[in-house]
Order: sequence, then C-alpha cells, then structure tokens
Amino acid sequence: MTCPVHPPKPPARADRVSLLTYLRLFRRDILSAQPARLYRAWMAEFRTPFFRSYMVNDPALIRLVLNERPDDFPKSDRVGEGLRVLLGQSVFVTNGETWKRQRRIIDPAFEGGRLKETFPAMVAAAQAAVARMAASAWGSAGATAGMVEVEEQASHAAADVIFRTLFSIPIEHEIASAVFQEFRRYQRSQPILNLAAFLPLPRWMPRFHRRATRASAAAIRALITRLTEARAAEIAAGTAPDDLATKIMTTRDPVTGQGFTPAEMVDQVAIFFLAGHETSASALGWALYLLALDPAIQDRVAQEAAALGDAPEFSDVNRLRLTRDVFRETLRLYPPVPMLVRENRCPEEFRGRKVAKGAQVVLSPWHLHRHERLWAEPDAFDPDRWGGEAARVSAREAYMPFSAGPRVCTGAGFAMVEGVLLLAMLVRAFRFGRIAGADPMPVAHLTVRAKDGIRLKVTPR
Repeated sequence: MTCPVHPPKPPARADRVSLLTYLRLFRRDILSAQPARLYRAWMAEFRTPFFRSYMVNDPALIRLVLNERPDDFPKSDRVGEGLRVLLGQSVFVTNGETWKRQRRIIDPAFEGGRLKETFPAMVAAAQAAVARMAASAWGSAGATAGMVEVEEQASHAAADVIFRTLFSIPIEHEIASAVFQEFRRYQRSQPILNLAAFLPLPRWMPRFHRRATRASAAAIRALITRLTEARAAEIAAGTAPDDLATKIMTTRDPVTGQGFTPAEMVDQVAIFFLAGHETSASALGWALYLLALDPAIQDRVAQEAAALGDAPEFSDVNRLRLTRDVFRETLRLYPPVPMLVRENRCPEEFRGRKVAKGAQVVLSPWHLHRHERLWAEPDAFDPDRWGGEAARVSAREAYMPFSAGPRVCTGAGFAMVEGVLLLAMLVRAFRFGRIAGADPMPVAHLTVRAKDGIRLKVTPR
C-alpha cells in the first residue's frame, strides 16, 4: 500500500498580527491570511472597529445556520457588495422572498430529467476539450511542447459546457468567446472582497470598485444582454432551442405567476456563468494536478474511463465510481468557494459566547474539509477514503463544497456530472505528469485557483 500524497496548501499566518496586516493579507489572499489554529478550532472570533465575525467549524452550529434556521442567517451584504457590479440582483446575492422567488423559477431547469437532456451538450464540450488539449500540447514544436497550463484549459472547457447547455452555442461562437475573454479580465481585476466588506459604507457612497473591474463587468453584462434579447425573440417566434435558457425564461413562478424580466435574466445568466464556469474550472484544474501527483490512481481512472464509448450515455457516468471519488476528494481539498458568509438577524449564543445581532458568521469549507478533528489525514489526497465508513461520517458532518440546506447550489448535480465526465475523458486520452519545481500554490480570488496557474506535462495514452 502506498502512502497518500500531500498536495500544497497556503502557509498559515501567525496567530497574532495587527489589524492592518490582517486586512492587507485578507484582501490579497483569504487563505494565507488565516491562522493555523483554525484547522483544529470549533469556533474563532475576529474583531474590527466596525463589526465582529465568527468562523464556525462546529458541525452542530453549521447545521443551525444552513439547515435549521436559514432565514435567521441571510447572506451577508459585505460579500455581495464586491460582486454586485457584475451580478446585480442575481440569486447568488439576494435574500428573503426575492431569493425564494428566484429559486422557484430556476430550480426546475436543473431537475434530474433536465440534466439528462443537457448531457449530449456536455459530451460535445468534453470532446472539444480533448481536441484543444491535444492542440495545446503539440500544436507547436519546441521546448514547451507537451507542457500545458491546464487551469486555462479547464476554464475553456467549463465555459464551453455553460454556453452549450445554456444557450446551445459553443465557446467559439462570437459572443460566447467575447464573454469568456472578458471574464478572464474581470477575474484578474476583482479581489474576493472590496473595501465595502470592511467598512460600514452608506448606500449612496461609491463602492470603490477598480476601474478595470467596472469596465469588464459592464462589457460582460452588455454581451449577456445581447444573448438574452436574441433568445427572447426566438421564444416569441417559436424557434428557440429547448435548452436551459429557454426553460428558465419560459418558467413562471408558481406562487406569483410571473417570470423573470429581461433585466432579471441578465443577472441570472451572469451568476450561471460565474458559478457554473469559474467553480467547475477550479475543480477540474486541481483534479488534473492531483492525479499528476499520484500516477497509480491516475492509471486506475484511465482504466475505468476506457470503458466509455466515443459518445458516452448519461447512464455511463454512474459507472465512473473512482473518477467520482477523485472529483469529490478534489472538492474536499480545494473547494472552489472557500468561505460562505452569513449575518445573524437576532442575538445568538454560540458555544457559550454571546454573538450580537448583525455579526458576520463565516462558514469555511476550506477549513472544515481539512479539519484535524473531523477527517483522518485531512491534508492527504486519498480518493479511496470515500469507500470507508469514516469518510461517510465525516462527509455528513464536514463536507459542503456546494453549501447546504435550502441555499445549496442548484447546479450541484450538474457540476458533479460535468466534472466527472470531463475528468474521465481527459484522463482517458492523456497522461498528466508533474513538472518538478512548478507545483501550484492555491490562492482565493473569486474561487480557489493556483497563484501562477497549473502547468503539467501532457502526453497521449
């Protein structure tokens, strides 16, 4: 039996630093700003002159916040402020009745039967990803032939899936390509939190978004508006394809009887692209890197994937058990969304400590998934752990890559099918190898990404 590998994680800071140092670290990278004790603590308090926050790793408190009393712990506006320039009033940042109405319209598009209908588009995107990977590895001669920045390839593949399933167009489509390229610029300019996350700014005051961030967000929303307006015209003419966009735009809220307005649809498409592309790309890139670290597991995945036909069927995904466990283990070690922030509406008491109304309650998949008291060998890459009872218990208590409770990601099932399919088809076609001295270091921007990308050696099988 071989020992599991231990992939890199950011160095933790000292337990005590000045507030200014912490804020500077936090704005640059939320992960390395946190102290090492959070990997074993049940709760920790952080104080600023303007608010207090409590990171909660206690499974009972997490259930309270996400499952038992979610309306008492709405999403914090402090995080939403940084994303609102792109997302507007999308389902990701709203609360209360507005959010409930949005979910009643969106959720039917991601039900099991609809997921099966989108599968052929996923397969087409996966086949295109294999072709792009080959072109990237051997498209030109020279010393870099076979060396691929797989995080970039994963982004391309995930964006392709979104556009094919949402609007029935490939990533090569003029508007889809423009959105993808503009989003890459937005991603580089947008910190995970802006100044409004730390200061109690009044509504009328500017939010201090960077000029490049505002420009990219405006360009993305203008392109999405073109797509939604064109689809609305096709729906009116009776010529619209039966894809996710059509389903969502024609669904009426069963309570109010109203659907999304054109402006509301732009907000929702923006979050579909952000959540469906950015998070899936993060997970796929890290999964390929983890398999490069463990060639034996990678060969087992390739053997399992070899049974897929040239055009896999939806039912084939259920047979990719090891590939699914690799993807689950990737989401454990590198959860795309590292922290969830809620705000308590009422005074609370957590573990004997008074928590005032309006405090920030931070739930951290990053720390929870690596918690020393909740997982055996928490920093090890061990997909076989998922076949044991211990991991099943840990998963019930301490695994939430898609959040949990009523606000669980509506596309969680979609993401698991997409991620497993893309991973299987890429590993079936290629062998991924580690490049000495080029191991990636995770940082948190919009999602958990590699600081300088993920470069791997890619060879055909």
